[in-house]
Amino acid sequence: MIDQQVSLRGGAACLPVRPRTGRCLVLAAVFVCAACGLVYELELVALASYLIGDSVTQASVVLSVMVFAMGVGSLLAKRLRSRAAVGFGLIEAVLALVGGSSALVLYATFAWVGESRYALVGFSLAIGVLIGAEIPLLMTLIQRVDRQDPGGAVADLFAADYVGALVGGLAFPFLLLPVLGQLTGALFTGGVNAAAGGALVLWVFRRDLTPRSRWLLVLVNVAVIAVLAVATALVDDFEQAARRAVYGDGVRVALQTGVQEVVLTGAGRSSLDLYLDGRLRVSGRDEYRYHEALVHPAMNGPRARVLILGGGDGLAAREVLRYRDVRRVTLVELDPGVTRLARTDRALSALNAHAFRDPRLTVVNADAFNWLRAAHGGYDVVISDLPDPGISASTKLYSAEFYGLVAEALAPGGRLVVHGGPPVTRPHTYWTVEASMRAAGLRTRPYRISGRLSDFAAGPDRATHRAQAEDGWGFVLARTAGAPALRLSPQAPELRSLTRSSLVRAGRDAESARPRELLPSTLVHPRYWEDR
Repeated sequence: MIDQQVSLRGGAACLPVRPRTGRCLVLAAVFVCAACGLVYELELVALASYLIGDSVTQASVVLSVMVFAMGVGSLLAKRLRSRAAVGFGLIEAVLALVGGSSALVLYATFAWVGESRYALVGFSLAIGVLIGAEIPLLMTLIQRVDRQDPGGAVADLFAADYVGALVGGLAFPFLLLPVLGQLTGALFTGGVNAAAGGALVLWVFRRDLTPRSRWLLVLVNVAVIAVLAVATALVDDFEQAARRAVYGDGVRVALQTGVQEVVLTGAGRSSLDLYLDGRLRVSGRDEYRYHEALVHPAMNGPRARVLILGGGDGLAAREVLRYRDVRRVTLVELDPGVTRLARTDRALSALNAHAFRDPRLTVVNADAFNWLRAAHGGYDVVISDLPDPGISASTKLYSAEFYGLVAEALAPGGRLVVHGGPPVTRPHTYWTVEASMRAAGLRTRPYRISGRLSDFAAGPDRATHRAQAEDGWGFVLARTAGAPALRLSPQAPELRSLTRSSLVRAGRDAESARPRELLPSTLVHPRYWEDR
């Protein structure tokens, strides 16, 4: 009993290393564990944004729940301070298992259950509690190896913690994610976490452990590392099984481009579906209805120079290039992987009529907002074929500032057309797009095209696609001040879905649902979240 009291007060005689060395080893463990903890946090945010959407909301949920749970964990750890070494070793082993497997379990719930929000909150709570429990125990351990004033010990501890968080935060996007991917990256991080925590306790503090505690820690850490290693070995098979559960058996292409996950299913024109980050972007069954409605009303007038923002699949470009008097088309797409796939995949290139072979088309892989800031004007038509404004990463591309840049890029009399989302199921979003365009000085004319109930896609976005088929697509056509009045009248021959009368009805249907005046969305005050 006396020996134990001396040990807890910080006597260094029971340690296998000198006090200064032991202190450095504890701080190194703090550094590694902090890096791993932040990686778990970023993994949850990234995967939740991909699976659920709306990165701002998901980041807010994960961070707020985790910080709250860290406070709870710190309080719970007070009871373990008398057995700090074994308590810390067990907590790190459990944290390694929970954090390392979190991405795998989240993706599994998304693939086979269809809902991952509850799993996200559960992992945020569990990981937060375990991370919060580290600090009181580490404070006890660092005082154990090298007694110093509490203020100095706290400063050293938090310095190592914050530097480790910095390294983990930088390693996630620049090393783990591009090299290992989300699932393997999380499993690898868990292995590092278990090894660091187990090594510290089993070596530096081994004399504080009873034989039973020592064997318990050895068995638990070996079991955790073994589970993570087996999961890493099977992760490719798991991904294929989960992908089949999500997208069906027709997956032909699945790749991570560095910007997003791209999945192609189906081999023929009518069966082809293109998913970007789990969201259906192109369905070969009815894409012509969307792209004809997007492109051709804006092409009524001068059209020698056309700018397409987004549209890396080449389908909007296909419709534009049908006009022989179009001399130059510039396509600005953020993800080079999508444009490369649209060029090389046999089914997708057939669907876009080999638009990328046309010498009139120039592809620029860049962020549309930043590119417009440096671009020269003079475009007769600008076609915005971008992800829905409800996706947080796209919010700036539906802001009043963005439309101001587009207005500057338009030639006198130029037109802009924007897909604003489904106008019935998400009316606030749709009409906020229209209000943001008017705030930039553009004169607008909204119109809506109905979908077809027979055209349902398989995959994770099937419910959204069904709602879209029932709701249709909402577009906003706009012109600069002083330009001729807009006419909803297609000029291209042999359109499969559009006629002048159908467009007139489309404009009338949209205008009949116009709500009271809405405020525009800006960079500093995005408003699209209100419709989620």
